[in-house]
Amino acid sequence: MFTQPTKRALSAGALALAGALAFGVAGCSGSSDSGGSDEQIKVGLVTKTDSNPFFVKLREAAQAQADASGAELISLAGAFDGDNEGQVAAIENLVSQGVQGILITPNSSSGILNAIKSARDAGVIVIALDTATEPEDAVDATFATDNLAAGVSQGEWVKATLGDTAPQIVMLDGTPGGTVDTFRHDGFLQGFGVEEGAAEIVGQENTNGDQTKAQTAMENLLQRAPGVNALYTINEPAAAGAYEAIKGAGLTDQVVIGSVDGSCTGVENVKNGVIGATVMQFPAKMAEQGVDAVVKYVQDGTKPSGFTDTGSQLITDTPVDGLDSKDTSWGAENCWG
Repeated sequence: MFTQPTKRALSAGALALAGALAFGVAGCSGSSDSGGSDEQIKVGLVTKTDSNPFFVKLREAAQAQADASGAELISLAGAFDGDNEGQVAAIENLVSQGVQGILITPNSSSGILNAIKSARDAGVIVIALDTATEPEDAVDATFATDNLAAGVSQGEWVKATLGDTAPQIVMLDGTPGGTVDTFRHDGFLQGFGVEEGAAEIVGQENTNGDQTKAQTAMENLLQRAPGVNALYTINEPAAAGAYEAIKGAGLTDQVVIGSVDGSCTGVENVKNGVIGATVMQFPAKMAEQGVDAVVKYVQDGTKPSGFTDTGSQLITDTPVDGLDSKDTSWGAENCWG
């Protein structure tokens, strides 16, 4: 369940929102027909944060696509991963600025629903990027990684690499309330072949996808479960933080680490043995397709719908039989961030 942020956190969210607005309003110039007029198409983008490399890449790709389409992009963001109230304020802000479409990576897949409904009731199409809403049809369409499939790939690789060794699994999750977290978590268990609550799972903590929090969580978990040999991580920063804790405990040869993201830093960490394998996502595709969908809707009334999988790819230098993977050379050519 999503926990409401403190007043202090809300103040930080307001400041970040103001800063992000200053950045976003400086969008591209140009004009495009909208509904038979010369009014420029306005596209709003609301990301979870404005600092995570994934969302930086997504924003850059959206800006480039808006520029190419003669549209204006207005980019806003939450103050931190989990800042639902900041994203609610961002949606309200964008509607007041007259955007025709909003692209959003929801911090809370259910907590944002009222704000999305208000925007759609005002005639704005809303498209989820990266993170589906709950329910999924609360938005007009979703362009995202199939995160269940990405989790399955991670779980299958960790299981196959562990071989016949009896598993002791630790799971470093992200932020409760997001469909990304749920799908990746469930996918990993499915790919590994264990069920929620199984005895093989010896530890589990939420990290908000933050490297420092993940390191602290892993340090604490290692005290309770020093025999851990299989590690699920929600993303590559969490994997990097966990690795520091594992290295500090002298257990790098014991623990098989899997992750999801596909950032250039993450691919480099796979190459250097920090992460055993990661599942690459393609944020630029999400942003480009989302902007195109809004522009097309404004220009000819074609409304996007349903879920579009923007793809994922297992990246590792230690492939296993039966799993499609690419090495880190391919990963470095296709990474983001």
